[in-house]
Amino acid sequence: MKRRNLFVLSAGGALAAGAQAASLRRIGVLWHAASAEDERDYRPVLHKAFADLGYVEGETIVLEERYPAEQPDKYRLYAQQFADSRLDAIVAVTALGAAAAKQATSTIPIVFVFAADPVRQGLVSSLARPGGNATGLSLMSIDLTGKCLSLFKEAVPNLSRVGLLLEMDQPANGTLVPAYRAAADQLGLTLTPIEASTPASFETAFSALARAKVDGVVVGSGSLLFTERARIGALAQAHGLPSFVSIGEMVPYGALMSYGQDFPDYFRRAASYVDKILRGATPANLPVEQPTQLKLVLNRATASRLGLAFSPTLLAAADEVIE
Repeated sequence: MKRRNLFVLSAGGALAAGAQAASLRRIGVLWHAASAEDERDYRPVLHKAFADLGYVEGETIVLEERYPAEQPDKYRLYAQQFADSRLDAIVAVTALGAAAAKQATSTIPIVFVFAADPVRQGLVSSLARPGGNATGLSLMSIDLTGKCLSLFKEAVPNLSRVGLLLEMDQPANGTLVPAYRAAADQLGLTLTPIEASTPASFETAFSALARAKVDGVVVGSGSLLFTERARIGALAQAHGLPSFVSIGEMVPYGALMSYGQDFPDYFRRAASYVDKILRGATPANLPVEQPTQLKLVLNRATASRLGLAFSPTLLAAADEVIE
């Protein structure tokens, strides 16, 4: 009798352990930088977003995180590792990561966080009906070019020549440059685009912009540009150039201002996408979302160092002012 009870208890324990294992969802996170420290602006946001949805790390969810350091071969390697591990879903922070994940698997759901043009980049068939195993969030950098330059001109009254710093080989550059050029023409500005491919090339790029006698520089989108935000901010100030960025989290590193999407909100929404998928939704039927929040961030300390002062109108419109 005792042995029979022991067997029942053992079988019950095994079933409980099996149920717990079945309920533990494994999510791959393909970041873009080289380490967790490099992702310090957004990694805690993503972890908290899952916690806010009721997931408990180590009990109901495990985030398997990889850091490709902007290297295409590492994107492919980590994406294949995720595919081989048969995870429940993959969060790909960048379009490059999402493309690598799609190449590695056609069955594991993929949620991309930042994609400038997911249709043109081949991630989805359309925004309304993605049609495959990937969905997520789309940037609207192209649509904001006119507004960004208008705000920049308001903050820098003598703005006449504008540099546009781009990350080389970004798919979005093909549409971003014409959009900025058209916006510059409307505002009577001269645009000077320049590309950089490595951290070491930023010094050369800023020296070239200084020789072109630009009055300020707009920093385009790209993982490398974000990762090297401190270097870019320092170089802009060293050359006496006000800089406009699209990501609010870059402003504390020396940029003059930013206007664009609320990027922490993107990670919260990405976690929500994963939650829907884990509850039975399919990426093919989850529309790609565009920004619902835009924010203006001003750096008054940088303005002071450059001999500038924000107008009362700009200060009143700002969502955040860094002193």
